Amino acid sequence: MSSSDNHLIENSRSLNLPAFLRVLTEKFKHVTFSTSLGMEDQVITHCIYTHNLPIRVFTLDTWRMFDETYKVLEATEARYGKTIEIYYPNKDAVEKLENEKGKFSFYDSVENRKECCYIRKVEPLTRALQGADIWITGLRAGQSPNRKKLDISEYDQTNKVIKVHPIIDWTWEDLKTEIAKHDIPYNSLHDKGFVSIGCAPCTRAIKPNEDFRAGRWWWELSGKKECGLHH
Repeated sequence: MSSSDNHLIENSRSLNLPAFLRVLTEKFKHVTFSTSLGMEDQVITHCIYTHNLPIRVFTLDTWRMFDETYKVLEATEARYGKTIEIYYPNKDAVEKLENEKGKFSFYDSVENRKECCYIRKVEPLTRALQGADIWITGLRAGQSPNRKKLDISEYDQTNKVIKVHPIIDWTWEDLKTEIAKHDIPYNSLHDKGFVSIGCAPCTRAIKPNEDFRAGRWWWELSGKKECGLHH
């Protein structure tokens, strides 16, 4: 990322969300947004679609998602009259993994879990980001200790793309307020204690006073709770 690109993004961070995203589309040709259909990403999707911003929106379907996640995908497309691009895992890779190790190998070791995440998420993401200049995410500093260290932008060396986190400073309460204000479709699991929602076998609701990411891969007692999409 050039110093001028970094300067532009930093100087624009005080803008509201629509204005900030518009700056990105005016400066860069290929701006793309990856949505996991969680509350953070629904706020960004609402902004993109209601302001008709030329930002490509895609999601990753791992074939292990909650029914509630598929329902919010359909509700979002119906609300805005848009089609969100869906990227799937490589079928042969999934077949090989499950034939050799079974459907729940990720419970056996961190290495197995990361292998499953790579096949179902990381490799499809690599395909989805091809040709992108900017990759917009819904990451927030309040989601985990690791994400507290993030700035509003960084360079993703793996995918050769500038990664931008426009709501990095938003709180959980900020999100809920925005969702309610605009009646934005959201995953009903959020009302049941699921704050971070991924694959169904790997996600649970968090308990009072638990870390935001505690519901992800909860059987892993320590380590960074990431799947490989965000290093």
